[in-house]
Amino acid sequence: MMLNVDGIEFNYRSLKVLDNICFEIGESDIMTIIGPNGVGKTTLLKCLNGILRAKSGSILVEGEPLTGLSGTEIAKRMGYVAQKGDASRITVFDSVLLGRKPYIKWDVTEKDIGIANAIIEKLGMSHLSLRYMNEISGGEYQKVQIARALVQEPKVLLLDEPTSALDLCNQHRIMCALTSIVKKNRLCTVMTMHDLNLSIRFSDKFILMKGGTIYAAGGHEVITPENIEEVYGIEVTVEDVKGTPMVVPVMDRCCARGSGHHHDLV
Repeated sequence: MMLNVDGIEFNYRSLKVLDNICFEIGESDIMTIIGPNGVGKTTLLKCLNGILRAKSGSILVEGEPLTGLSGTEIAKRMGYVAQKGDASRITVFDSVLLGRKPYIKWDVTEKDIGIANAIIEKLGMSHLSLRYMNEISGGEYQKVQIARALVQEPKVLLLDEPTSALDLCNQHRIMCALTSIVKKNRLCTVMTMHDLNLSIRFSDKFILMKGGTIYAAGGHEVITPENIEEVYGIEVTVEDVKGTPMVVPVMDRCCARGSGHHHDLV
């Protein structure tokens, strides 16, 4: 397996955020972690690449313990895209090229430049190359962060809400491009996503989290009305739309449940 996670636990001071997280994922697989806000999805991603140190448990990358790898070695093996970042006064191209930092010894090479240009073109951003990061939209910024992670040529790609700032068309364009890159280069990808139907369309495996633990894990068979209702607290149906499952909230019952608390939302 490319990534093996066994018994991960994490606390913020006395608050337990992750409890006994175990899973494994192989090359060419795309796994999405889903669940409501506050269940530990982002915390788990940060533990996977060593930004946060787990209280207990083990993480193996290509069979090697994460704790035994240097920061540079982790960066060569794992690309990470956070939900948010700071825009700076550098060009889009230079920002993407920064992803080659783990490989640069003395100076940028033609290979580094070629890899950056290829990823920028693959993600449809060639027209943005010379624009400054603080002059582009939120959706464009998100695509730059994805491109920067991809030029690291990682074995494992970690994406925290990669489509959150993108419009409908760009969501599908980015996910199609990502899927193509993952399959072609035999990467393994772990991402978080709030859009259930987008994640179902593009993912091979799923982890449903509830209260800092894994409630259910597996392929499309775990995307059931019962599991969704247990994790999210909302009644849904799962419909087949041209061969793809689609989660549809039962709106009349959903609204009825929330009608008694509308004063909390205004």
